[in-house]
Amino acid sequence: MVTQLETPSGNLTLVLPYTVEGLVQVFTSTHRNFFTSVMAQALRIAGQGTPVLVVQFLKGGIRQGHKNPIRLGQNLDWIRCDLPRCIDTPQLDESEAQALQKLWQHTQEVVFESKYSLVVLDELSLAINFGLIPEAEVLSFLAKRPAHVDIILTGSEMPKSILDLADQITEIRRSHQP
Repeated sequence: MVTQLETPSGNLTLVLPYTVEGLVQVFTSTHRNFFTSVMAQALRIAGQGTPVLVVQFLKGGIRQGHKNPIRLGQNLDWIRCDLPRCIDTPQLDESEAQALQKLWQHTQEVVFESKYSLVVLDELSLAINFGLIPEAEVLSFLAKRPAHVDIILTGSEMPKSILDLADQITEIRRSHQP
């Protein structure tokens, strides 16, 4: 027997008798190998019907800039910096710096438009630490975002100021067995 789940067409709006506050979650590790678990969470939430945006600030190489998002399912948009390479150094040429700034500006615009309920900002801490995106701008963005939007920030060496305002911090560590 095959069962199908039918989703209603049209825009249904659920009105709750209370306000749901969005969370700021931080996933951090000394190793850069935990994006899979964050992506699994984003896919799960998108699969439940929630609009999700995944932004990878330092990844490039596949023509996946903000004007050419990859759509995974109906509710998950995935964008990267529109660069021919991945960023692994604070030294960028002018076109690379502009591409990163365009991605950051686009991300802020769509969040303020409330287009997404969950936004994953992958490796944003490294962009901050490289001096490519000012920490003060990120703090202002987090403070001014629509109240219902959940934000997940990832990366190693997350700035203390962001850790201080986070609602949840997940530190991923490797465990070694003797």
